[in-house]
Amino acid sequence: MAVNLVNVEAVSKVYGTRALLDGVSLGVSEGDRIGVVGRNGDGKTTLIRMLAKLEDADTGRVTHNGGLRLGVLTQHDSLDPAATVRHEVIGDLADHEWAGSAKIRDVLTGLFGGLDMPGFPQGLDTVIGPLSGGERRRIALAKLLIAEQDLIVLDEPTNHLDVEGIAWLAEHLRTRRSALVCVTHDRWFLDQVCTRMWDVQGGSVFEYEGGYSDYVFARAERERIAATEETKRKNLMRKELAWLRRGAPARTSKPKFRIEAANELIADVPPPRDTSELMKFATTRLGKTVFDLEDVSVQAGPKLLLKHLTWQLGPGDRVGLVGVNGAGKTSLLRAMAEAARSAGDVQPAAGKIVVGKTVKLAYLSQEVAELKPTLRVLEAVQQVRERVDLGKGREMTAGQLCETFGFSKEKQWTPVGDLSGGERRRLQLLRLLMDEPNVLFLDEPTNDLDIETLTQLEDVLDGWPGSMVVISHDRFFVERTTDKVFALLGDATMRMLPRGIDEYLERRRRMAETASASAPAQAAPAQTAAKTVSSADARAAKKELQKIERQLDKVSTKETKLHAQIADNATDFEKVAKLDAELRELISEREELEMRWLELAEDA
Repeated sequence: MAVNLVNVEAVSKVYGTRALLDGVSLGVSEGDRIGVVGRNGDGKTTLIRMLAKLEDADTGRVTHNGGLRLGVLTQHDSLDPAATVRHEVIGDLADHEWAGSAKIRDVLTGLFGGLDMPGFPQGLDTVIGPLSGGERRRIALAKLLIAEQDLIVLDEPTNHLDVEGIAWLAEHLRTRRSALVCVTHDRWFLDQVCTRMWDVQGGSVFEYEGGYSDYVFARAERERIAATEETKRKNLMRKELAWLRRGAPARTSKPKFRIEAANELIADVPPPRDTSELMKFATTRLGKTVFDLEDVSVQAGPKLLLKHLTWQLGPGDRVGLVGVNGAGKTSLLRAMAEAARSAGDVQPAAGKIVVGKTVKLAYLSQEVAELKPTLRVLEAVQQVRERVDLGKGREMTAGQLCETFGFSKEKQWTPVGDLSGGERRRLQLLRLLMDEPNVLFLDEPTNDLDIETLTQLEDVLDGWPGSMVVISHDRFFVERTTDKVFALLGDATMRMLPRGIDEYLERRRRMAETASASAPAQAAPAQTAAKTVSSADARAAKKELQKIERQLDKVSTKETKLHAQIADNATDFEKVAKLDAELRELISEREELEMRWLELAEDA
């Protein structure tokens, strides 16, 4: 029988006139891995702070098992700014002691990319004071994970981690013996790590067995029972469940919910996006040219980030952009945005960016735009437009869109100066969408957004008819909102990934293994001649890669049309059989193209 580690008994907490938690009773036992979800401001952080005894409850009590070893990652670290990374993370251990520990090596490699901590000016001997908030947070996380703990409490641990870092942390926590309570909006991470969920809503905490997928099913079922038919039809949880069930199995953990019950619940839910219809609409709004990059090089100061890049963003393309930090993802978007704003007059260091004449770009950068602090939320949105057309016949007033993004009628009259960082981010996104752009650049759009708001945003983007590029460490969001993934691997090139983020992680692992294997022999001249391709061959391979990418786009469009034709002629068995044969040929052609693409990409 599992030992009980923490008991929360009839706990209540009131801020001002609002009861964040009202008579909540919970327990954490050995082996538990609990994910905590809920809207921003509903009490998630307050709950885990009280659970860790960092904050007192107004009523009720929290008891810890005697001798409990507890590790807590809060949103603000308590590191000594005068200390070095070595002192905070490794303490007094001699080099041979910590280097001999598989656990310490794994944590340093997983969170910092190597034992020499590349990116930190003096490696382990770097002083903490001048470091950024993200770097300090990774140091605090490393310090916590290296220590022995019975229970780990983490508040937004995936913030400031890239896709690789998040994948490593998920694997580390899955194999660790410590119990875990974790607040995060990263749904992929919740599905990979957690075996129970706590949903904080309206002063109460609802408990669910399983990871995020199971939670979505259980909540959709609960809401279905309580809802009218119309509300049921519009229910976003059912829409998200449909995507989880119909998507690639690798997107989710092994679900505990009953498959038959889930399928029945989503029987009348259409696919999230009608791709062919959106493409048709996007072409009419944008024309044939959106962004054409011809032999483009992008620099940040003296550093060359991308060289000889030829790439096309077409009408209706929905692209996810992933890559190592500093590879040039944001710099690429900035270069394209500058070209758009200047009508093509401002160009990158080399090459040319051609911008379509009808392009109306909205760019959500990582910096939150400053607004007049006395302005009310609704006024800030109405400044842009009173009503917005979201495509597919969906029109909303400024107030309705505010509500969709979590600003209740009361909250809409809050001065901008009183909003939290996450609320300002939501407002920035709202204002962009109200301007009815036909091209969207979203750079880390999920920062500071809770799961419910993310689901609402995904619903809005599902019917949005335009071109879109998304940079995000939130794997779930990228897979949910985009159709193609491209990667910047830090070698000044950009590659299409037919298998998406799974393929990106595999490539990064192979690169790390190759670098590790070649490190001892770096001084040998022979090592530098490992696998080279003549410049002529490289250019030919690059041209063929671009040709295949265009062919893959065409095949994808044909597949979508065939699926629609099969659905339209479902009762004509002869026609369906003929269309099905065409579809099988098309799938075979796509698979051959993808295999050839992968062969070329290895040599490019």
